[in-house]
Amino acid sequence: MVDSHAHLYDEQFDGDRDTVIARAVECGIERMLLPNIDAQTIQPMLEVCRKYPGRCFPMLGLHPTSVGEDFEQQLEIIESYLDHTEIAAIGETGVDLYWDKQYIGQQLEAFRIQIGWAKKYGLPLSIHCRKSYNEIIALLKKEQDGSLTGVFHCFPGNIRQAEEVTGLGFMLGIGGVVTYKNAEMAAVVQHTGIEHILTETDAPYLPPAPFRGKRNESAYIHYIIQKIAELKSMPVKEVADATNANAERVFKVFFDRKCNVVNCLIM
Repeated sequence: MVDSHAHLYDEQFDGDRDTVIARAVECGIERMLLPNIDAQTIQPMLEVCRKYPGRCFPMLGLHPTSVGEDFEQQLEIIESYLDHTEIAAIGETGVDLYWDKQYIGQQLEAFRIQIGWAKKYGLPLSIHCRKSYNEIIALLKKEQDGSLTGVFHCFPGNIRQAEEVTGLGFMLGIGGVVTYKNAEMAAVVQHTGIEHILTETDAPYLPPAPFRGKRNESAYIHYIIQKIAELKSMPVKEVADATNANAERVFKVFFDRKCNVVNCLIM
């Protein structure tokens, strides 16, 4: 199994990070992809990836909620790593209009620049989309030249929007929200082909239903896999294998095909 989006370098893991990663591996989560947030979080993220080679893989980008007056300087610092750092994706990037619309122009420009990085380096995008679907889709349609791919992290949309996203060549990142009671995401998962789905936790945020209000971690991917399997009437292992293959295809990460799926529920 794969956690395609986790902030395991976050300070919430400072006291037990080794245990958290070991627990994920014991539960069959063999690969974890880590996006930074801004220039200040690059080194903490890279340190975790260096400590766990073959387990944790870095992404690089500027999170939209970190975009401010200094966004050009932030992007300059982040871009300086791209020529000498092997990364899985550009991100997380995108547009967030939930908290504050003050920097909408800067967010769109920062996103456009990072789309350019994805094209230049042949990398996928990990897209943060919150209350900004129309803005993001409009820009992607303008920029899509057949080379852009990636994932809408924590996909926030409906069935029609899911069809539009996958039609543009992007995956849906499905996380703990799908396990919540009466989650609208359940209908999206039922409608969407498994070939368009990636699993993620967004740890330490958005834990699955049994752990709402607590810290999320990569080991909980199993709950997401189980829910997807239930919604699509598929065997758990088939969902794990399919989403694993999807992650390998999108992020070009070479996974160990001999790794067995371990049924591990963290109680």
